[in-house]
Amino acid sequence: MNTEITEASTMNHPVVSRDRWLAERKALLAREKELTRLHDQIARERRALPWVHVEKNYVFDTPEGPRALAELFEDRRQLVVQHFMLGPGWEQGCPSCSFMADHTDGMTLHLAHRDTTFLAVSRAPLAEIERFRQRMGWRFKWVSSHASDFNHDFGVSFTPEEKARNEVTYNYAKQPFEWDELPGISVFYKDDAGDVLHTYSAYRRGVEAMMGTYALLDLTPKGRDEEPGRGMAWVRHHDRYEPQALATAAPVVGSCCEAQA
Repeated sequence: MNTEITEASTMNHPVVSRDRWLAERKALLAREKELTRLHDQIARERRALPWVHVEKNYVFDTPEGPRALAELFEDRRQLVVQHFMLGPGWEQGCPSCSFMADHTDGMTLHLAHRDTTFLAVSRAPLAEIERFRQRMGWRFKWVSSHASDFNHDFGVSFTPEEKARNEVTYNYAKQPFEWDELPGISVFYKDDAGDVLHTYSAYRRGVEAMMGTYALLDLTPKGRDEEPGRGMAWVRHHDRYEPQALATAAPVVGSCCEAQA
């Protein structure tokens, strides 16, 4: 008996026999393997990029006192920085940067065992960072670049002149000014001489490297289930979701999440 159903499901999605599903799944697997190989190739190309010496002496406020960039590596060779959108005087950090940070604490120990230190950097003063970090319950290291040009030099904060021109350089291109702060990830290496080298930075959707939730949602039938053009407007701080409306929370008007498109 032919049990194949071709057009019916709870979401008007084809429902088929196990044999047909298996055939189509194997076809998709071949495409997934292509993507995996491409991902590996791009990772090799990323590692082959030339590096740049960090010449400026950036000093950060940390819970242990002022520290230079080279001192943030914690005796490891590699440093990954989340450029976290929390500006001076902000009541709370950006929801999308907080979404990124929610994935972090489980990774830091594993990163440390691969010669890599992780930390977040924001322009807010350290006391404001600590207040928000305690609210969110995070344990990863988070320092302030309040007294340095670090955020501007790595393309996530902008000068008054850039804002006045309504033109900033972000994600390696000039574009209209959006927010006082924008998200990013930067990677650094410390050599035998103790010199710090900038190896990589990513912005816009490049920061999805920290968003494991998205990787799992991409496996589900509904996917990310985001409104066209609204991107991460659904994201809330993890202590601000309403349990009775998890899937239908209204977007926050003017949310910095919109900057993630």
